[in-house]
Amino acid sequence: MSIKIAALVGSLRQASLNRALLHAAAGQAPEGVSVELHEIADVPLYNGDVQAQGFPEVVTRLGQALSAADGILLVTPEYNYSIPGVLKNAIDWLSRLPQQPFAGKPVAIMGASMGNLGTARAQYHLRQVMVFLDPLVMNKPEIMVPAAHNKFDGEGKLTDESTREHLAKFMVAFQAFIARVGTTKA
Repeated sequence: MSIKIAALVGSLRQASLNRALLHAAAGQAPEGVSVELHEIADVPLYNGDVQAQGFPEVVTRLGQALSAADGILLVTPEYNYSIPGVLKNAIDWLSRLPQQPFAGKPVAIMGASMGNLGTARAQYHLRQVMVFLDPLVMNKPEIMVPAAHNKFDGEGKLTDESTREHLAKFMVAFQAFIARVGTTKA
């Protein structure tokens, strides 16, 4: 069975540790699982007046991509003990679509930071946001990569073998989770 995972990264920086983590996870995906990053940099700040005139094309396109996927992977850094504003903003827009793409969809969350808790607080807040959106969030295993700046080289390649092994288990678990709970596609 082929599984398509749509990914959002909560950092806009091209050389971010979380983008590197996503690329490492995609590289550890089992056979038959593809991971595609969907950019959120062009999603405008949420504004109800803009929504009243119609959803921006970038939001509609993003919603369609997430709806068409079998699962969603959210990769978040931790900014000031919480979710980055750009990720929350994209989620806020997506949640307002007539067919919001998170409902009933398998979702996994991961993150990397230079701190000792490896995005634990941000992931906790993101899980709280997900409750309202009604996806099926995978609880275990968790990926919270601490001291990530010591686990990737200057080109963004994962150099830590323990983290690589954990990512492989995470991706196999997400594949099994998607197969077990099913998916809702547009």
